[in-house]
Amino acid sequence: MVTEKAVKRKLKELDKFLLARYKKEFSFKRKNSPDYEKEFLKRIKLAIKNMNPLIEKATARIKIIKEKGRPAKLNLKQKLTLILLKQLIGKSNRMMTYLLDIFFMAFGIDISYKTIERLYSDDEVRLALHNLCMIILKKKGVNEIDSCGDATGYSLTIKTYYRDYAQKLKEKSKFSDDKKKIFAYKFALMDLSSKMYVCYGTSLKSEKDAYEKAMKMLKNTGIKIKSIRLDRYYSNPGDVNKFKGNKIYFIPKKNVTMQHGLFWNERLTEFVEDTFGYLKEYFKRNNSESGFAEDKKLLGWKITQKREDRIDMSILTKVVWRNLFHLYS
Repeated sequence: MVTEKAVKRKLKELDKFLLARYKKEFSFKRKNSPDYEKEFLKRIKLAIKNMNPLIEKATARIKIIKEKGRPAKLNLKQKLTLILLKQLIGKSNRMMTYLLDIFFMAFGIDISYKTIERLYSDDEVRLALHNLCMIILKKKGVNEIDSCGDATGYSLTIKTYYRDYAQKLKEKSKFSDDKKKIFAYKFALMDLSSKMYVCYGTSLKSEKDAYEKAMKMLKNTGIKIKSIRLDRYYSNPGDVNKFKGNKIYFIPKKNVTMQHGLFWNERLTEFVEDTFGYLKEYFKRNNSESGFAEDKKLLGWKITQKREDRIDMSILTKVVWRNLFHLYS
């Protein structure tokens, strides 16, 4: 077992020359394939072509007792289809209603932008999206995984009315006369084999809050973790020790200490004794960054929803689309 002094010495070496040497010897630059765009479009077409039976399966067994009142314009299958199309097209709710004049002409259903917005706070739709996500993972055979996780931010433009709420959450912001910019944080855990997200969490407070929500969701999926790679931000002993029995790869913080149990000490020993082998596994975490870039290219980097529950639903819809695309990769 290594000493605390040895770990700190290795961290200094990593900063001074080891990391640069590793990148020179082992890193490679991704080449732009002329067939990439064709493959990308092919996956989109396959996802859209095959989504209907998946939607039917996701909504088939959902039965919610309705209170008395005006009957819904759309059934659950139509709602789920509509929110997925809205996310893919990326138009504003008002612009989307103009397109729906064409899409729903055959059904004789009048859809307003408010109808679309309400989908993002509809409990039935949330349940159906979750079902769809789990069905896709099961169809791909995702059950025991080597994984990586990281967080990203989606830009939110919020009007003056919402300032007090964001201030209460202590968000960093830039104020203009009538608008301010804040971020919705998303943490997602990716299966390295399928490149699908197995769980996610969102927060207007912090990356760590989003991470905690993702870990809570992971417990409910039944998916087992063989190995996990996490950013330095999540390298606290308390976080690391939650993965006892699994392989976990992280870069220790500079103020690292050893008095946190055998599992913690064993992970630090691996880092010191086989640094390049350890880094090779750790940097598979870059798949998360690549995944976020791909998601934002396809589905956009802004979120137009303002309520926290609707922001979360928007991000869940993005997660489902990503998994749909990679179902056919």
